Parts: sequence; structure tokens; C-alpha cells
Amino acid sequence: MTMRTLLTAAAIISSAGFGVSQSPASHDSLNPNVVPLVIASTDARHSDAIDTIDTIDAIDAMDAMDAMDAMDAMDASDAKDATDAMTAFARFDRQTNQLPPEPWAKADPADSLYKLARDAMSRGDYKRAAEIFHRMPERYPQSAYVTSGQALYFEAFSLYRSGGEDDLNTARDRLNQLKARYPSMAKKDGDVLLTRVCGELAKRGDESCARSIEGKVYGDSGDKAGKKVPIQGLGIRTCSPDADEDDDDRIAALNALLQMDAERAMPILKQVLARRDSCSVALRRKAVFLVSQKRTAETASILLNVARSDPDQETREEAVQWLSQVPGSTPLLEEILKGDGSEGIKNKALFALSQQNEPRAAQALRDFAARESENGDLREQAIFWLGQRRSTENTEFLRNLYSRLTNEDLKGKILFSLSQQRGAGNEQWLMNVAADPKENIEMRKQAIFSASQTGIATSEIAKLYDKVGDSELRDHIIFVLSQRQRDPVAMDKLFDIAKNEKDPELRKKAIFWLGQSRDPRVQQFLMDLINR
Repeated sequence: MTMRTLLTAAAIISSAGFGVSQSPASHDSLNPNVVPLVIASTDARHSDAIDTIDTIDAIDAMDAMDAMDAMDAMDASDAKDATDAMTAFARFDRQTNQLPPEPWAKADPADSLYKLARDAMSRGDYKRAAEIFHRMPERYPQSAYVTSGQALYFEAFSLYRSGGEDDLNTARDRLNQLKARYPSMAKKDGDVLLTRVCGELAKRGDESCARSIEGKVYGDSGDKAGKKVPIQGLGIRTCSPDADEDDDDRIAALNALLQMDAERAMPILKQVLARRDSCSVALRRKAVFLVSQKRTAETASILLNVARSDPDQETREEAVQWLSQVPGSTPLLEEILKGDGSEGIKNKALFALSQQNEPRAAQALRDFAARESENGDLREQAIFWLGQRRSTENTEFLRNLYSRLTNEDLKGKILFSLSQQRGAGNEQWLMNVAADPKENIEMRKQAIFSASQTGIATSEIAKLYDKVGDSELRDHIIFVLSQRQRDPVAMDKLFDIAKNEKDPELRKKAIFWLGQSRDPRVQQFLMDLINR
């Protein structure tokens, strides 16, 4: 799976989570705990090869690990970029499958009903759960589950998850009752849930809820002309850039704007983005995402303005990253790359360009990769993203750029990127690099390894062994052949090396890797060696 496919899937999963589920809910739509799997997949790809060295002696183990390090060095920063991007997606929808606390009042008369309601929620049967929670106050008004506000709150939550318009209206009524009867519970969880419920109702045309959502974002103050103005405090709160709707009804209110039409939502979002107080950082980050989802003529320019002027570095970077979701933003991204912005900003711009489906975006990446005045790490990122977009222009550019470079890190990134573009003649091009005695030995080793990842014929790798004279390069080819143990051509070549190679160290390496294989000929071959 290419990086682009991975990120596109993340975007689809994230956007699909907004609103009320009509079916049993699972976990968070994109749990940030899953994000490290992006990096884990890089390690997993090498695990089979690494497992074969468990019994190898120290020197051989180091040789095998060195061969794998070539791939690790090329992948590590790219896995981090994917992680950063997916973390950004993950932040924006945390509508969890919330369950009530475990039963705590064993002797309570409503304990059995509470367990039944909780079990229904766990199965996603929210209609049934709402009915049971509603019955508890009627039958057991003095129950701890009732007097704590739990029954009323989770009745409202179950109605919210059921998703029908009547259910949502009833949920709103229940939450208003919660506020009147159990204010501490309402303040803790009820206000946020009420905002979510109102967001759904506003989407369905409820004008009072739409005004309520606006009020939560704007505040209640205004000028004499009646124009609403965002206030700086919105109450006494903990100022956390990582706040989310689970504990902040302002963020939940912003989330609700996603359900409202752009004409109504965009003025509110622009007001939020105009704020500069430290307590609005989480609001501004959320607003950046929401703006990117509203397809208007000013979407791209709003995000660019945030990228230039917001005082928070992460907010600026996210504004650039979300430009990847805005068609036609290539000129703005080019402008960012040509400016004097930070490395983080430019890195996000490179990612955003890689997501644009137009020739100009690919050309902008090529221009940046070729620009010698740019930061080397950023040029590597441009090369990586070019490798993820297979095209004749990108392939030819990367090959030509390789011949002009002296920086080994950049050259190594090109070798890796070309290995991602199968069927474009890159297999043989990589083998030509490996066979070139003028090339640095490390580049030749990386070229062999990259070519092996393209699916090049084993016979070509075996022929290369006979062409090269350098023992270090031959050692590396032996390792590459050893990773194709199911290929008879690879096994035949290892037998040939073990029998006929003049260098005793290389013979020993071939014998070792044969010993790790399941080729039926190995046992007799080893017996013949022992009895020689």
C-alpha cells in the first residue's frame, strides 16, 4: 500500500465518523493509539529476514543487520511523516462509544436494570438502553443510579446515538432536565453532549440549535449594532492546546459547524481564527480543519493566511497540511515553498502538494527536489513523495537528478523512491547503478537491495555476482539471494558460491545461509563438506 493510499483511507475514515451513527458504534473512528502501527509496519516488513539470523555468529549478524539498515534509514523519516499526518486526522473526531461506569451499587434496587441498560449499550442497542434508563427513575427514584444523574444522562446519550429526529429532540429535553436537577453532572458531561445533540438538530434545520451553536463559539457579547464578537475567555477554563470535545463544549460546538452549511459556518470560523489569545489554540486548530472541509472560493486563502500569521506553530503547520484537501491550492503551496518559512511549514507543503492531482503539483515537487539551496532533509521528502506518484516524468527526473548529485543521502532516497515504481524499467536501471564501479560502494549496495524489492529476476542478481569483484558487494549479494530461499535459481547460485568461490569468507557466508534454508539438497551437501 502506498503512503498516498494510506492517508486517503485515513481521511475517509475520519470524515465518516462525524454525526450520529445509525448502527452499533465501534471504537473511535481513527484512534491515535493505532497511529504507531504505521511505523510498526516498517519494522514488520523486515522481520522475516531478521528472524533468520537468530543463530548466526556476531560478525554475520552485524553484516545482515547492516543490509537491513539501508532500508530502515530510507523509511524511518517517511514513517514519521505518515504518523504526523494520521495524527492530524485522528485529532478531529473522537466521538467514542461511551459506556456507563461499571455497576457500583450492588445492593441498589435498580442495579439489575442498570446492568441491563449497560449491556444493551455495549451491543449497540441504543433504543433498548434508552427505554431501560428511562424506566429507572420511574420505578426507583431514590436509587443511587438515579440521584447521581447517571440514568438521565445515559438515557440522553442512548437517544443521541439512536439518531432519529424525535430521539434527538427527546435527548435535548432530557439534558435540559439534567441541568435543572443535577447541575454538577450537567456541567461535567451534559453540556458537551447537549452541544452534540444540538449540532445534529441544527443540521436538520433546527434554528434554535443553530443559534445556540453560534453562541457557544461567539460568546454572548456584541457591539451596539448587534454584530456578534468573539470574547476571549468564554468562562474560566484550563487552557490546553490539546483540548477536545470530550471535555470542552466549545470544541463540540465547533464540531457541530461541520454539519451546518458553509454560508453560515464560515463567518464563525473566520472569527475564531482571528483570535490570538492562548486559550483559543485548540479552537483555532479545530477551526483550521473545519475550514478545509468547507468548499468555498475563500477556503484556500483563509488557510494560507493562518499559515502566515497564526502565533501557534502547530496551527500554522496544520493549515498548510489541510491545503492538501483543497483542490486548486497548488499555487499557494508553491508560494510557501519559495518563501522563508520554517522547515516544518515547508514539510507540510510538500505533503500537501503530493496529494494534489494535477501536473503543476508534481512539477513543483520536482523543482524543489532539484533546488540546491534548499534544506537536504526537505529535498529528501520531495524525492520520497515523487516516488509515491508513478509517472514517466517523475521517473526520468529522479534518474537524471541522481546522476547530478553528490549528496549520498539524497542519492539513497532516489534509489528507494525508484524501487517504489515497478514496471517503469527501474529494475534494470538500479542494477546498472549496482554494477557501476565508479559508484560509491554503499550506493551500489543500496541499489542491489532496492532492485531486489522491485521483483527483478533472481538470475539478474546471480549474474551480477559474477560481474563484480568487490568482496563486500559480493557479500551483500549473497545476503540478497538468501532472502529468496523459495527460488531455485537463488539456491542454485548459493550452492555454486559455496562450492566454487575462491574467497573462503564468502564461501562460509553462502554455507551459512544454505544452512538456514529448507532446500532438500542442503543436508547431503553439508554431509559431503564434513566428510571431505
